[in-house]
Amino acid sequence: MSDTAQLASDAGSRDPAVGLRAVRALRLLVERLEALQVDNARTAGWSWQDIALLLGVSRQAVHKKYAGGRGLLRREK
Repeated sequence: MSDTAQLASDAGSRDPAVGLRAVRALRLLVERLEALQVDNARTAGWSWQDIALLLGVSRQAVHKKYAGGRGLLRREK
């Protein structure tokens, strides 16, 4: 089974320890994917408004989260 399929399976586990670990891993994956795609959009010349519209958030929210050189790798702690 692939890692992604295993995470999806684990997220639905009846064991809370397994399920919560999977949810945490999925949350981290989504955050990294979002940062990657925001960076791709900005590199392609998209406005903060265009990005925010597709993410379903305000322009201010996406700008605050990603502006100022906090790219994909620099945001990891």
